Amino acid sequence: MSWGTELWDQFDNLEKHTQWGIDILEKYIKFVKERTEIELSYAKQLRNLSKKYQPKKNSKEEEEYRYTACKAFLSTLHEMNDYAGQHEVISENMTSQITVELARYVQELKQERKSHFHEGRKAQQHIETCWKQLESSKRRFERDCKEADRAQQYFEKMDADINVTKADVEKARQQAQIRHQMAEDSKADYSSILQKFNHEQREYYYSHIPTIFQKIQEMEERRIVRMGESMKTYAEVDRQVVPIIGKCLDGIVKAAESIDQKNDSQLVIEAYKSGFEPPGDIEFEDYTQPMKRTISENSLSNSREGKAELKFGGKSKGKLWPFIKKNKSPKQQKEPLSHRFNEFMTSKPKIHCFRSLKRGLSLKLGAAPEDFSNLPPEQRRKKLQQKVDELNKDIQKEMDQRDAITKMKDVYLKNPQMGDPASLDHKLTEVSQNIEKLRLEAQKFEAWLAEVEGRLPARSEQARRQSGMYDGQTAPPVSNCAQDRESPDGSYTEEQSQESEVKVLATDFDDEFDDEEPLPAIGTCKALYTFDGQNEGTISVVEGETLYVIEEDKGDGWTRIRRSEDEEGYVPTSYVEVYLDKNAKGAKTYI
Repeated sequence: MSWGTELWDQFDNLEKHTQWGIDILEKYIKFVKERTEIELSYAKQLRNLSKKYQPKKNSKEEEEYRYTACKAFLSTLHEMNDYAGQHEVISENMTSQITVELARYVQELKQERKSHFHEGRKAQQHIETCWKQLESSKRRFERDCKEADRAQQYFEKMDADINVTKADVEKARQQAQIRHQMAEDSKADYSSILQKFNHEQREYYYSHIPTIFQKIQEMEERRIVRMGESMKTYAEVDRQVVPIIGKCLDGIVKAAESIDQKNDSQLVIEAYKSGFEPPGDIEFEDYTQPMKRTISENSLSNSREGKAELKFGGKSKGKLWPFIKKNKSPKQQKEPLSHRFNEFMTSKPKIHCFRSLKRGLSLKLGAAPEDFSNLPPEQRRKKLQQKVDELNKDIQKEMDQRDAITKMKDVYLKNPQMGDPASLDHKLTEVSQNIEKLRLEAQKFEAWLAEVEGRLPARSEQARRQSGMYDGQTAPPVSNCAQDRESPDGSYTEEQSQESEVKVLATDFDDEFDDEEPLPAIGTCKALYTFDGQNEGTISVVEGETLYVIEEDKGDGWTRIRRSEDEEGYVPTSYVEVYLDKNAKGAKTYI
């Protein structure tokens, strides 16, 4: 089967067919190119979708991804991002292996096709030229034959006429001979051209055209094979990424299987557990006994002390605040503000908790306390632990910076031409001061953390319940001052709002408390380090010095000490070793 023998006379149709083949190939290239654009667009949309649902840094969403279901969703987003990457690989491979290669091949194919058909047209023109020569020689031979025949007839006519002279007859005979010779020459020329043409025609139809058409046939078959190979490549490009896409899908399935509902439930407990005990039973209050009250301070004090005993001896009605609002009965009448203020002023033990009272007032005004005391115990512990971790990271960062500066200073000392070592002293001092400040801050929060972790679990059930009780008409004792100021949700009961009025007025009388008699010593302490107390309210100590403790650390990292009657102040708790006298009045361990 050869186009040269079977289609020897279909030159124009073959030209159209080969052009159609190139058009088909270009159409396929366009198809693959559009497929690559779709893959890129799809990958871009998948990446944007994955990015859209990624948790934002330093936001509440990032905290939600502690749960296994959210982690599985995050893993799904990552797998989808990798899935999108595989579609980008498909697009890149199709572009490089199909689109680019076929585009180059089409250009080569067009050049080859142009060359073959140019050669065919050249052969056509040559055979047409030979045919024209043959026709010309044939017409000349025919004309010469006719001229020779007429000259012969004219000679015979002249020779038969007796009236014609001999000279005329001879001339006619010579003319007939000339024409006859011309006819013979034309015959010979025609015969020669005819033979040549027949040879060229055989060469054209049996040699030139079959060769050209065979080349065109091979060219067309190569185009078809190349198109088929491209289609195989098209499928292989997809097949190559199928295992990776399968791994992405397997990753999504694995992430889904890693969801642990029990673990998520435990995380919910850790996130919202308050650490408080549920409220106890409400005791029956007998209203049949007449409540006799007087306006005097003694009766007011006695009645309040009685209520204090009732509070710690049983369950208070204020214990309902974790779930419901307090019920305002007609019996719970507010006492006059003057009585509350008089009792506050005459109750000296409450002076030790005055900072806690002011802190409670600041909470009312909307400022969050530094020790997170407005939070439930469990949530407070988590916040304090988080703060300690942050401070430790900052300390480590500053220490790394100090080490780097120290190394640079050593380099400057060994190579003075590189820099002045003294220029780094200021920076080194500044970094050291920052480290010291951060350490003090970390020690302060560690003390609060130790208070939460060490104190709350050690309390009995009754003490834990008392820590959450409120009584609007009873001032809390010293030992529970810092514990009874908050509810599990960090808010205050309505009765405390009455006390806030006393606190606001009490802040105007700070100077009067300073004039009270000196606080008794509750123990001694030994200075572990030298402390230069430059700020107001602090006192300087020397390492190894022994002093008296008059007020222990309330959780803010400072201990109040006394050297003499006229010299007292605060020092960092971490700078001293405290020895408390357990029999001393008002002695209580906060750490």
